[in-house]
Amino acid sequence: MDSKTHALVENIHRTPSMAVLAVTGAGGPALSWLLGVAGASRTVLDAQVPYSSIALDEFAGSELGQAASPDTASKMARSAYERAIHLRQGSVPVVGVACTASIATDRQKLGAHRCHVTTWKSDGLDTYSVELVKGLRDRSGEDQVASRLVVKALAEAVGLESHIDLGLDRSERVAVQTVRYSNPVQAVLDGHVGSVTVASDGTLTADNQVEGGLLSGSFNPLHSGHRRLADAASDIIGMPVTFELSITNVDKPSLVEREVRSRVQQFLGNAPVIVSRAETFNKKARLFPGCTFVIGYDTAVRLLHPRYYGGEESQALTAFVEMRDLGCRFLVAGREDERVFRTLDDLDVHWGLDDMFSPIPASMFRADISSTDLRLAGREA
Repeated sequence: MDSKTHALVENIHRTPSMAVLAVTGAGGPALSWLLGVAGASRTVLDAQVPYSSIALDEFAGSELGQAASPDTASKMARSAYERAIHLRQGSVPVVGVACTASIATDRQKLGAHRCHVTTWKSDGLDTYSVELVKGLRDRSGEDQVASRLVVKALAEAVGLESHIDLGLDRSERVAVQTVRYSNPVQAVLDGHVGSVTVASDGTLTADNQVEGGLLSGSFNPLHSGHRRLADAASDIIGMPVTFELSITNVDKPSLVEREVRSRVQQFLGNAPVIVSRAETFNKKARLFPGCTFVIGYDTAVRLLHPRYYGGEESQALTAFVEMRDLGCRFLVAGREDERVFRTLDDLDVHWGLDDMFSPIPASMFRADISSTDLRLAGREA
């Protein structure tokens, strides 16, 4: 590591941002450089080298096409970002960094020698790509270029100017592709981030963790029953309950940005609300591990029906095992159904999942009110 790279790594360690890095072999020296300079624990949350195709597919969460490509680098960077979200403490800013490359080896390669590095943050991503002149360097030389590019990309992702010499030939150029989101709502609508929390004062933050309960709904409109249900659940679990609005829904059309903003507006000045694209509870559990889902009797009926999982009981059981492993459980409020007040006792909680469900007693909460009735009343007014 040259002196300019060393100085840049020192400056990276002085920033508040933390990172998860993943490299597919090439770029490995960058991990040593970052870890070898004092202060590394302030920056590096995790570093991984998914080298084989199986390991790479597993890390990226899907079967990949060409390994050394901008698309693969982006998918790796997203997985690194999601791991950083999982590992961080508090709301420290995080970045996922990925490097994939095809460089010199012990056999002749037909394709171009190239390197792609992507950094993934809540507000967008940057992909740096460079094609290397074949035969100009040995494997170690090309690896040095890839590693300097990783450090440069990380530095720029955490807000630093980078002037390190990548060691490129005059004919070699770094091409940068950038995607930016003007606000977290656009990022979650596009699926770039998992969720956005809208504070009661309108402040937006992406991918916040949730501690306590989560009350999901369409909130069309938000009414007193929702608030009282959240209060009752909070009393039971002894922790706050946060509202969650999902853009996508198993039984309803997806919401457009205008409608999302309209429904979020109801919470301003009253309570925070999370906006996500997680339409099923196992997906919500991945975003918010350890939370308690607050649901009504009617939602619990759907949740326990195999139709909710494509008609397969095995898929339903797999989803519940995943939710249990993620530390999630359910609080169920009763609801009037055909003039009969139905509760958790009326449900067949099968597959040995009884310990995941607890009732909200009617003495603590009962609201014979529906959003549909309120919408109809509004139209008639």
